[in-house]
Amino acid sequence: MILRREADKANRPATAALKRWFMNSSYSLSGKRVWVAGHRGMVGSAIVRRLAREACDVLTIARDRVDLTRQVETEEWMAAARPQAIFLAAGRVGGIHANDSYPADFIYDNLAIEANVIHAAHKIGVEKLLFLGSSCIYPREADQPMVESALLTGPLEPTNEWYAIAKIAGIKLCQAYRRQHQRDFVSAMPTNLYGPGDNFHPQNSHVPAALLRRFHEAKLAGAAEVAVWGTGRPRREFMYVEDAADACVHLMQHYSGEAHVNVGTGSDVSIAEFAGLVRATVGFEGRIAFDASRPDGTPRKVMEVSALKSLGWAAPTSLEAGLRLYYQWFLANKAAIRQ
Repeated sequence: MILRREADKANRPATAALKRWFMNSSYSLSGKRVWVAGHRGMVGSAIVRRLAREACDVLTIARDRVDLTRQVETEEWMAAARPQAIFLAAGRVGGIHANDSYPADFIYDNLAIEANVIHAAHKIGVEKLLFLGSSCIYPREADQPMVESALLTGPLEPTNEWYAIAKIAGIKLCQAYRRQHQRDFVSAMPTNLYGPGDNFHPQNSHVPAALLRRFHEAKLAGAAEVAVWGTGRPRREFMYVEDAADACVHLMQHYSGEAHVNVGTGSDVSIAEFAGLVRATVGFEGRIAFDASRPDGTPRKVMEVSALKSLGWAAPTSLEAGLRLYYQWFLANKAAIRQ
């Protein structure tokens, strides 16, 4: 069944239909060998920290030992390690500039990683796998908030379509192995994330990291203003990565179904508002200058999260509190941050 939503004034999907489409389950991680693929990334490292609260054996493998874009390397390691559960958080990620500049890298690396890991998971009989996608899978002009059934209903945002297509393929891979081979492979679609382990590269980072670093450096330099890409009008949803990790563990334990599940807060702010919050968090007292010559990207992106809430989970960390924790971590880890 494909859940089709008629847009109404409240712009919310029917609760009864969601209950039929999103299924509760029970899967215990206790005593299991749990592999976090992509454990050095922001989301993967947060999942590793969250799993410390579970009675499981967490498996990790460094990229210099196993290249997940290589099928033989991936299959040989997985056959030897024998994970029983997998969080597939590995992949190439980046902001608008990176996506637009390296389209071949983004589509190839992500397609190769997800295909290799998901197929090998099937071959060795992994009990459960959770694939992490991204909110960019939805059409550029999708109704807001974005409900899961909006997938493949319109054109994608051109600046990140390569990454989006790869992530859509990952969802479909999980669905295909579930249908043909009865594998318990599920997908979660996180919104825009920020927090410990973020990438602060001056060109290839996402909005939260780019702004945090820019305001921090401007504060130290005593600069009069900070430039922010775009008009400031687009609206975005931002989620603290520790919350996202907790949601992923919750879904691993309590969800089994073919449909992907949105992971977000369900609320958004304009980029101008977000920049103001970051400026206040850092303590920068100068002016914000918006550079309208730079791309805005999708006009609005906010998740509809009724499905996740119906499974018993909601984000506990406010944006203001999350940004404070984010900046504290940044200050404590400046020497070791990814950039």
